[in-house]
Amino acid sequence: MSTFLPVDEQLDLLQKGAAEIIRVADLRERLEESRKTGRPLRVKAGFDPTAPDLHLGHTVLMRKLRHFQQLGHQVIFMIGDFTSLIGDPTGRNVTRKPLTLEQIEKNAETYKEQVFKILDAAATEVRYNSEWLGKLGYEETIRLTSHFTVSQMLERDVELGGTDQRFNLMCGRELQRHYGQKPQIVLMTPILEGLDGVQKMSKSLGNAIGINEPPQEMYGKLMSISDELMWKYWVLLTDLKQSEVDALQADVASGAQHPMALKKRLAMTITAGFHGETATASADQNWARMFQQKETAENLEEVRVKAAHFWMGSDMRGRVAKLVTLAGLAESAAEADRKLKEGAVRIDGEIVKQTHIAIPSGTKTTIRVGKRAKIVHLYLPCVGEQVTIDMPEKQGLYQVESASFGPMATVWLLDSQGNQTIKESVPLGLLSPVIPSD
Repeated sequence: MSTFLPVDEQLDLLQKGAAEIIRVADLRERLEESRKTGRPLRVKAGFDPTAPDLHLGHTVLMRKLRHFQQLGHQVIFMIGDFTSLIGDPTGRNVTRKPLTLEQIEKNAETYKEQVFKILDAAATEVRYNSEWLGKLGYEETIRLTSHFTVSQMLERDVELGGTDQRFNLMCGRELQRHYGQKPQIVLMTPILEGLDGVQKMSKSLGNAIGINEPPQEMYGKLMSISDELMWKYWVLLTDLKQSEVDALQADVASGAQHPMALKKRLAMTITAGFHGETATASADQNWARMFQQKETAENLEEVRVKAAHFWMGSDMRGRVAKLVTLAGLAESAAEADRKLKEGAVRIDGEIVKQTHIAIPSGTKTTIRVGKRAKIVHLYLPCVGEQVTIDMPEKQGLYQVESASFGPMATVWLLDSQGNQTIKESVPLGLLSPVIPSD
């Protein structure tokens, strides 16, 4: 019996974030053959150790290698030590200068330390292209380049690379045909935009997130990306399947989840992958404290909105326009709807586009409409809490016996000694907390 997942389940993960696969039908065929024979695919990607430190843009390809590895296939991490000695002979890439053997060896070791934060070291085959190219004499080199410039003399099923490596990857297929091998499947990953969401992630452009950066810095940078870019990071920098990412997007579109919550989850997922859960939890707390200090520094008014007036059901969802109106940031729901369409409504710093949103009780949320902002506390009475009832004929203190989403709550009228006297059922929306006197 095969130990590999069904082919469709494998493709759900492998196709996620792929810019192009040549060809998908061939990949499916080899995965099916792998399941029948029990033989894992051999999957290779090459990396030139031209710089000591990696950023998240470099990890897109490595993570796709990890996906093959998670599915039980054999991953080959090829270090281009020989080609790094040469640099870029065309002169077009001024940043890719020839390196000394000592520099290459040092960078290669640093690469492996960083790479194995993503790949399973015990299950990864590390090879160096000098094993082949370093042994070629002049005659063999000329004969080889008469077909194509090649850095692939290793038989494999799949080769990965960025979209900027398409020509070399396709040459590999042709060379394999020439030597009687079955042509490799080519899977190309896209270029990852940096923090600006426009240009390719690059340290020289100042828009990169280094994988060796402190957890606080990494987390903070991830929280700064746009909502639109967040989805590309979910696809390219995590191990979620495409179907799972699609489900998250659907939740945001329906208002079941807030983009800020998913961005925090993304930041925690990526940061924890490089720094561990404990350091990431600390980074999250520090970021939340800094964000809260930034908001409260404006001396924003805090208002209480009753959950019973906002929620539409037990899923804690409600209309954004109604919440804005209840917070006193719009004169009417119609005005709030208009502001929402204009992109003028922000919740916890993020522009809100969906019409409905889920907010749990007890949550303090910063809502901004244009230049006006308030901290909104969504209130739901707790069992045992002392409350008042917003009705002239209902004086005195009451204690909550039961209160959950629904039209009514059960309370006890308290006497002057705090003893329960009369049990009543009242509308949930009429309960208010007791405000302590100064």
